[in-house]
Amino acid sequence: MKPKKHRILYGIFTSVFIAVPAYFLGQQFKLIGGSVFAILLGMLLAFIKRPEFMEAGIRFTSKKILQYSIILIGFGMNLKSILDIGRQSILVMLCTISASLLTAYYLGKLLKLENNTRTLIGVGTSICGGSAIAATAPVIGADDQDIAYSISTIFLFNIIAVFIFPFLGRHFGLSDTGFGMWAGTAINDTSSVVAAGYTFSDTAGDYATIVKLTRTLMIIPITLFLAIYTAKKGKSSGSQSNYNFTKVFPWFVIGFLIAAVINTLGFHPSFVPDFLNSLGKFGIIVAMAAIGLNTNLKKLISNGVKPIALGLSCWFVVSVISLIVQNLVGII
Repeated sequence: MKPKKHRILYGIFTSVFIAVPAYFLGQQFKLIGGSVFAILLGMLLAFIKRPEFMEAGIRFTSKKILQYSIILIGFGMNLKSILDIGRQSILVMLCTISASLLTAYYLGKLLKLENNTRTLIGVGTSICGGSAIAATAPVIGADDQDIAYSISTIFLFNIIAVFIFPFLGRHFGLSDTGFGMWAGTAINDTSSVVAAGYTFSDTAGDYATIVKLTRTLMIIPITLFLAIYTAKKGKSSGSQSNYNFTKVFPWFVIGFLIAAVINTLGFHPSFVPDFLNSLGKFGIIVAMAAIGLNTNLKKLISNGVKPIALGLSCWFVVSVISLIVQNLVGII
């Protein structure tokens, strides 16, 4: 059997093979963008049975290459803009997170969903999709079924968001800043935020990325709150003994910030950050191809109507609240 690293290369090369035409299609049809084409092509090819040895590389691409690409995008950012945008987005984030968690709690009760399932869907929608679910699940003692329902529900709306958000943003006449803030606060997962943002425009993509990564840091207070709340209710006696926050925290956010600091200090030839930033944007397209290859629409829909209904409701509330708060504070 071939070494593991060789098996990983098969999936990476397959994703790159899909990403190259997707990139050029995105250059020709900028209103659609390379990320959308990559997901579409990947989803189409997902219906074709592929060898098992490709799976490890495709998973690696959808997770690790995505994270590395986001770090590289940091080389196109200025630390001052990150701090400015972070301050501007705090109010919007607090409002959307609160709205999502409250919707998940009360509507989830109405739909008679398990407490853990509605908590995970609420946290996944309000913060950062799969990363937030992974960080929260051990804290509240969620089982595999809760996690599967939640992640698949969030993932379904991640895919939908990449397609409809840029269209809606143009239909609403949002500015680059307005769309970046909307995408960064209303789309669940980092990959979809970045894909939708850069599909709208490069400026919107930069803005959305910073907002989203700032939002991702909210994992820390949310998980701490849930840990205290769960402990007080006496539900965490067996689940938290093996909990390791460092294993689930999205460390690529720190890498992104370090890259931005390096770029801000300017101790490098001018072409280096431009090259790394462009490489990062192409890496996002490669990761989108892998995500498309991993998408099984039939399986996502078959998980049940109730989690999907709750995920849709949370997503709708977050999207609307984000636009309302932006309008009130004058960002749009």
